[in-house]
Amino acid sequence: MKKNVVKISLLLIFVVSVLMGCKKNAGTPEDNAVVEVDAQGGERSEETDMEYRFGLTCIDMSNPYFNSLQLSIETELSNQGYTLISKDAALNSDLQIQQIQELIEAEVDAVFLCPVDWEEIEPAVQALKEAEIPIVNIDTQVKNIDEVDAFVGSDNKNAGYLCGEDLIERCPNGGRVVILECPTMNSINERITGFEEAIANQGFEIVARIDTQGDLEQSRIAMESLLKEHSDIDAIMCGNDQSALGALVSLGVAQREEILIYGVDGSPDLKKELEKSETAIAGTAAQSPINIGRTAVATALAILSGEDYEKFTFEQTFFINQKNVELYGIDGWQ
Repeated sequence: MKKNVVKISLLLIFVVSVLMGCKKNAGTPEDNAVVEVDAQGGERSEETDMEYRFGLTCIDMSNPYFNSLQLSIETELSNQGYTLISKDAALNSDLQIQQIQELIEAEVDAVFLCPVDWEEIEPAVQALKEAEIPIVNIDTQVKNIDEVDAFVGSDNKNAGYLCGEDLIERCPNGGRVVILECPTMNSINERITGFEEAIANQGFEIVARIDTQGDLEQSRIAMESLLKEHSDIDAIMCGNDQSALGALVSLGVAQREEILIYGVDGSPDLKKELEKSETAIAGTAAQSPINIGRTAVATALAILSGEDYEKFTFEQTFFINQKNVELYGIDGWQ
């Protein structure tokens, strides 16, 4: 394999250097920084072990949550001397499949995969398996979860359930609810399922459900139309914070701020809304892209090292509202 050839070559260079009595550098490593360039054009020192190179393809990097998740993975890998090739699928399943083929051709050692469509990604998953490249599925599960080496994400069902519990407290007599969902993303499916289980038999009616792809602009447009059709909406359950922020814009334009909006993520932008004395945002079920990223990296390294690891890891989710938002801060993620 390519890695073994590299190791043998490095060993031969070391032996030859010793036999020739090479001059050793003096002082600290910083005094003798020998810089090389990796495959991505970045700089690295000769002391750094660059044996592993990883790939990542994520749903939509314009979403701050996924951007933070990518940054967490990249930072954790960089701290350990490894590189990451990141690709933005931009909500395009076909593009994501193409990106995975590019990562295979780049001969990455493992892939972090957050699928745009949990079913359509199957051919790419099979291609990775044929190439014998480990898959760490992050945030959103693939349909055939047994096909990946590990999954690291949030307890999304609990996230939705927490939103439903809060709605019951605020509207004990029930009410009319709109759901902004995304059937192709299992993480959002789980959130909506948890929410619906919480409000079941509590007097609530789902008057509309729209696939907005977890996208802010699509959610804004969808709610703009719905508000014209429905005059008696009590709450909007959103699959993520971006959808909630899109709905919030539409409510503001229509002057319908009495409607309660729920999101999932715990993003800085939504927490800033909760800090306001008056807002339509009722709360957000928070998750931690930072912790997910760190756990994903630890899992990938364990797989490559042949060590024991958890097949499924579900990070904690918790509810943030106006009463406790100060405990979590508004300038960053949990």
